[in-house]
Amino acid sequence: MANIVAIVGRPNVGKSTLFNRITQTRQAIVHESSGVTRDRHYGKAFWNGYEFSMIDTGGYITDSEDVFEEEIRKQITLAIEEADVIIFAVDVESGITDLDKTVAGILRKVKKPVFLAVNKADNNKRFMEANEFYSLGLGDIYPVSAMNGTGTGELLDAVTGAFEKAIFDEEIPDIPKFAVVGRPNVGKSSFINAMLGEDRNIVTPISGTTRDSIHTRYQKFGLDFFLIDTAGLRKRGKVSEDVEFYSTMRSIRAIENSDVCLLMIDAVEGVTAQDITIFGNIQRNRKGVVLLVNKWDLIEKDTHSVKTFTKEIQERIAPYTDVPILFTSALTKQRVLKALETAVEVYNNRIQKIPTHKLNDLLQEMIEAYPPPAIKGKFIKIKYATQLPNQTPSFAFFCNLPQYIKEPYKRYIENKIRENFNFTGVPIQIFFREK
Repeated sequence: MANIVAIVGRPNVGKSTLFNRITQTRQAIVHESSGVTRDRHYGKAFWNGYEFSMIDTGGYITDSEDVFEEEIRKQITLAIEEADVIIFAVDVESGITDLDKTVAGILRKVKKPVFLAVNKADNNKRFMEANEFYSLGLGDIYPVSAMNGTGTGELLDAVTGAFEKAIFDEEIPDIPKFAVVGRPNVGKSSFINAMLGEDRNIVTPISGTTRDSIHTRYQKFGLDFFLIDTAGLRKRGKVSEDVEFYSTMRSIRAIENSDVCLLMIDAVEGVTAQDITIFGNIQRNRKGVVLLVNKWDLIEKDTHSVKTFTKEIQERIAPYTDVPILFTSALTKQRVLKALETAVEVYNNRIQKIPTHKLNDLLQEMIEAYPPPAIKGKFIKIKYATQLPNQTPSFAFFCNLPQYIKEPYKRYIENKIRENFNFTGVPIQIFFREK
């Protein structure tokens, strides 16, 4: 199950520091691309055997005192809708403020697990002062210090203990799950409508699926899969920045529940920072991906248009460029079926298992052609390779000095694997272990 934990609260209580502590990152920015402001508030975390996503809502508050309350209310509402568990962060130094009371009033009405993290409790005096936050009426408090990690273990024990085990009320067939994701207004709804058509008897809505995404059974043209529909963003009045935030949260949820993501890009607007953000989320979650350049019918084309656009996309998503790119039009249904067939191919690439003997035959060729460089006069000898029994393609290479294998050589091995086996559209993990 994909679990999402949102950190909410007023500004300057240490939400980002707590986010960084839980995700074990030094800074909130996760993606290297410039201008990717949304991505700095999303990360992966591990605790008690659970992998879950962390959302820090702090960076989405408009920097103006007179609209703090309104903006906080918007972000908490969005977090409540999309998250499974909510961490409410407060500051023991400043005590209970009017904004804290406002947030607490909203959260008391929520039928989801809410955990009150009293931050900056880094000594015994502050630990005792944290007790005043019981008056907010949210149950147990968790005194923590995001700066040095005190108390975060107890908080995470409670958070992971609240994750629900069941996803569906009824058993769902083990077939591929495809998610159509992308920025608002890139044509997701039109693409889904073009794909489903008017013959509605080919789809079967499954009751009891996760509350925030619609699983639709598609059975046509020899294809059989579940479609995770994220196109239906709810209309809101006077929405500006929070539309992007809301769509990002919906995309994260859909990505985590899918096997392959169909990422739609607007051909008219070109590749944007938000597109790269969503692509990074797909890659981080190790899902298959197909890039769809939609609205291709609106572009004035020449003989080099496809090549030029493809090159631009590959430059933006480098170094992970082994990704299928299709130019579609939901309006004219151009390459809609091709997109679905490609998604099935990527799904098959993602679940394939390479026989160990074939992998080791390739290993010998790779080492003969380009042996690992010697480090500090020490020679690295790779003896054996195998594919790990993971849900996503992962390979372990056993050698005498795994700590000396550098990133360029890992990239070389990944490229050779891709050259010899079809992993198009699928992220690969390479591990070096001591034999």
